[in-house]
Amino acid sequence: MAIGERIRFFRNLRGMTQKYLGTVVGFPEKTADIRMAQYESGSRTPKADLTESLASVLGVSPLALSVPDIDSYLGLMHTLFTLEDRYGLTIEKGENGVSMRVDPRKGKDAAELSEMLNAWAEQAEKYRNGDISREDYDKWRYNYPKYDENSGYVKVPSQALSDTLLETYKDKLK
Repeated sequence: MAIGERIRFFRNLRGMTQKYLGTVVGFPEKTADIRMAQYESGSRTPKADLTESLASVLGVSPLALSVPDIDSYLGLMHTLFTLEDRYGLTIEKGENGVSMRVDPRKGKDAAELSEMLNAWAEQAEKYRNGDISREDYDKWRYNYPKYDENSGYVKVPSQALSDTLLETYKDKLK
Protein backbone atom coordinates (compact mmCIF):
# COMPACT_ATOMS: atom_id res chain seq x y z
CA MET A 1 0.00 0.00 0.00
CA ALA A 2 1.15 3.48 -0.76
CA ILE A 3 1.46 5.96 2.09
CA GLY A 4 -1.80 7.71 1.15
CA GLU A 5 -3.72 4.45 1.43
CA ARG A 6 -2.14 3.78 4.82
CA ILE A 7 -3.11 7.26 6.04
CA ARG A 8 -6.70 6.64 4.90
CA PHE A 9 -6.72 3.17 6.50
CA PHE A 10 -5.62 4.45 9.91
CA ARG A 11 -7.78 7.59 9.70
CA ASN A 12 -10.86 5.46 9.06
CA LEU A 13 -9.79 2.98 11.74
CA ARG A 14 -9.69 5.87 14.24
CA GLY A 15 -13.02 7.27 13.00
CA MET A 16 -11.52 10.61 11.95
CA THR A 17 -12.61 12.83 9.09
CA GLN A 18 -10.07 14.26 6.66
CA LYS A 19 -10.85 17.75 7.95
CA TYR A 20 -10.27 16.74 11.57
CA LEU A 21 -6.98 14.99 10.85
CA GLY A 22 -5.79 17.87 8.68
CA THR A 23 -6.55 20.50 11.31
CA VAL A 24 -4.92 18.48 14.09
CA VAL A 25 -1.66 18.26 12.11
CA GLY A 26 -1.74 22.01 11.48
CA PHE A 27 -3.50 22.74 8.20
CA PRO A 28 -5.92 25.67 8.13
CA GLU A 29 -9.50 24.48 8.74
CA LYS A 30 -10.59 25.90 5.39
CA THR A 31 -8.27 23.61 3.39
CA ALA A 32 -7.53 20.76 5.83
CA ASP A 33 -9.82 18.24 4.13
CA ILE A 34 -8.53 19.14 0.67
CA ARG A 35 -4.91 18.70 1.75
CA MET A 36 -5.64 15.34 3.38
CA ALA A 37 -7.53 14.19 0.28
CA GLN A 38 -4.44 15.05 -1.80
CA TYR A 39 -2.20 12.95 0.45
CA GLU A 40 -4.65 10.06 0.57
CA SER A 41 -5.11 10.03 -3.21
CA GLY A 42 -1.36 10.07 -3.79
CA SER A 43 -1.33 13.36 -5.68
CA ARG A 44 0.91 14.70 -2.89
CA THR A 45 3.41 12.87 -0.71
CA PRO A 46 3.96 14.03 2.86
CA LYS A 47 7.47 15.04 3.90
CA ALA A 48 9.11 13.32 6.86
CA ASP A 49 7.97 15.88 9.46
CA LEU A 50 4.34 15.66 8.33
CA THR A 51 4.54 11.86 8.28
CA GLU A 52 5.77 12.01 11.89
CA SER A 53 2.86 14.30 12.85
CA LEU A 54 0.29 12.15 11.08
CA ALA A 55 1.64 9.00 12.73
CA SER A 56 1.52 10.65 16.14
CA VAL A 57 -2.09 11.77 15.73
CA LEU A 58 -3.09 8.37 14.33
CA GLY A 59 -1.32 6.57 17.18
CA VAL A 60 1.01 4.51 15.01
CA SER A 61 4.68 4.34 14.16
CA PRO A 62 5.74 6.46 11.16
CA LEU A 63 6.99 3.17 9.69
CA ALA A 64 3.40 1.87 9.69
CA LEU A 65 2.51 4.65 7.25
CA SER A 66 5.43 4.22 4.87
CA VAL A 67 5.33 0.50 4.12
CA PRO A 68 6.59 -0.64 0.70
CA ASP A 69 4.18 -0.18 -2.16
CA ILE A 70 2.65 -3.64 -2.64
CA ASP A 71 -0.46 -2.61 -4.54
CA SER A 72 -0.01 -5.25 -7.21
CA TYR A 73 0.74 -8.94 -7.06
CA LEU A 74 3.89 -8.37 -9.11
CA GLY A 75 5.04 -5.61 -6.76
CA LEU A 76 4.44 -7.92 -3.81
CA MET A 77 6.36 -10.74 -5.48
CA HIS A 78 9.37 -8.52 -6.10
CA THR A 79 9.21 -7.35 -2.48
CA LEU A 80 9.32 -10.99 -1.40
CA PHE A 81 12.24 -11.68 -3.75
CA THR A 82 14.10 -8.80 -2.13
CA LEU A 83 13.38 -10.28 1.29
CA GLU A 84 14.81 -13.56 0.08
CA ASP A 85 18.00 -11.84 -1.11
CA ARG A 86 18.45 -9.56 1.86
CA TYR A 87 17.04 -11.48 4.82
CA GLY A 88 17.20 -15.14 3.86
CA LEU A 89 13.44 -15.61 3.42
CA THR A 90 12.73 -19.07 2.05
CA ILE A 91 9.60 -20.49 0.51
CA GLU A 92 8.49 -24.09 0.74
CA LYS A 93 5.60 -26.02 -0.72
CA GLY A 94 4.01 -28.44 1.71
CA GLU A 95 0.94 -30.48 2.44
CA ASN A 96 -0.98 -27.47 3.77
CA GLY A 97 0.03 -24.99 1.09
CA VAL A 98 2.96 -22.65 0.72
CA SER A 99 4.96 -21.45 3.71
CA MET A 100 7.60 -18.80 4.12
CA ARG A 101 10.23 -18.88 6.80
CA VAL A 102 13.50 -17.29 7.78
CA ASP A 103 16.49 -19.39 8.72
CA PRO A 104 18.36 -17.44 11.42
CA ARG A 105 21.57 -19.31 10.50
CA LYS A 106 21.71 -17.47 7.15
CA GLY A 107 23.42 -14.42 8.62
CA LYS A 108 22.94 -11.44 10.90
CA ASP A 109 20.04 -9.93 8.94
CA ALA A 110 18.22 -13.27 8.81
CA ALA A 111 18.73 -13.79 12.55
CA GLU A 112 17.37 -10.31 13.32
CA LEU A 113 14.33 -10.80 11.08
CA SER A 114 13.74 -14.23 12.62
CA GLU A 115 13.63 -12.67 16.11
CA MET A 116 11.17 -10.05 14.94
CA LEU A 117 8.94 -12.63 13.25
CA ASN A 118 9.01 -14.77 16.39
CA ALA A 119 7.86 -11.78 18.45
CA TRP A 120 5.03 -11.26 15.96
CA ALA A 121 4.10 -14.96 16.12
CA GLU A 122 3.91 -14.72 19.93
CA GLN A 123 1.57 -11.73 19.78
CA ALA A 124 -0.58 -13.39 17.11
CA GLU A 125 -0.83 -16.52 19.25
CA LYS A 126 -1.83 -14.45 22.29
CA TYR A 127 -4.57 -12.85 20.19
CA ARG A 128 -5.80 -16.21 18.81
CA ASN A 129 -5.85 -17.67 22.35
CA GLY A 130 -7.83 -14.71 23.71
CA ASP A 131 -4.99 -13.54 25.98
CA ILE A 132 -5.05 -10.09 24.35
CA SER A 133 -7.76 -8.17 22.51
CA ARG A 134 -7.73 -7.24 18.83
CA GLU A 135 -7.15 -3.66 19.95
CA ASP A 136 -4.03 -4.69 21.92
CA TYR A 137 -2.80 -6.81 19.02
CA ASP A 138 -3.25 -3.95 16.55
CA LYS A 139 -1.61 -1.51 18.99
CA TRP A 140 1.42 -3.82 19.12
CA ARG A 141 1.55 -4.23 15.32
CA TYR A 142 0.98 -0.62 14.32
CA ASN A 143 3.51 0.74 16.81
CA TYR A 144 6.15 -1.96 16.42
CA PRO A 145 8.69 -2.11 18.03
CA LYS A 146 7.48 0.32 20.70
CA TYR A 147 5.61 -2.30 22.76
CA ASP A 148 7.87 -5.27 22.07
CA GLU A 149 9.69 -5.96 25.33
CA ASN A 150 11.85 -8.66 23.71
CA SER A 151 13.16 -6.37 20.99
CA GLY A 152 16.43 -4.52 21.15
CA TYR A 153 14.56 -1.58 19.63
CA VAL A 154 12.60 -0.55 22.72
CA LYS A 155 13.02 3.13 23.53
CA VAL A 156 15.86 4.07 25.84
CA PRO A 157 15.41 6.63 28.62
CA SER A 158 15.62 10.28 27.64
CA GLN A 159 18.90 12.14 28.02
CA ALA A 160 17.36 14.22 30.83
CA LEU A 161 16.43 11.07 32.77
CA SER A 162 19.87 9.58 32.14
CA ASP A 163 21.54 12.78 33.39
CA THR A 164 19.33 12.84 36.50
CA LEU A 165 20.09 9.21 37.30
CA LEU A 166 23.80 9.79 36.75
CA GLU A 167 23.75 12.83 39.04
CA THR A 168 21.81 10.94 41.71
CA TYR A 169 24.11 7.93 41.74
CA LYS A 170 27.46 9.53 40.81
CA ASP A 171 28.89 9.09 44.31
CA LYS A 172 28.07 5.38 44.25
CA LEU A 173 29.73 4.96 40.84
CA LYS A 174 33.15 6.00 42.18
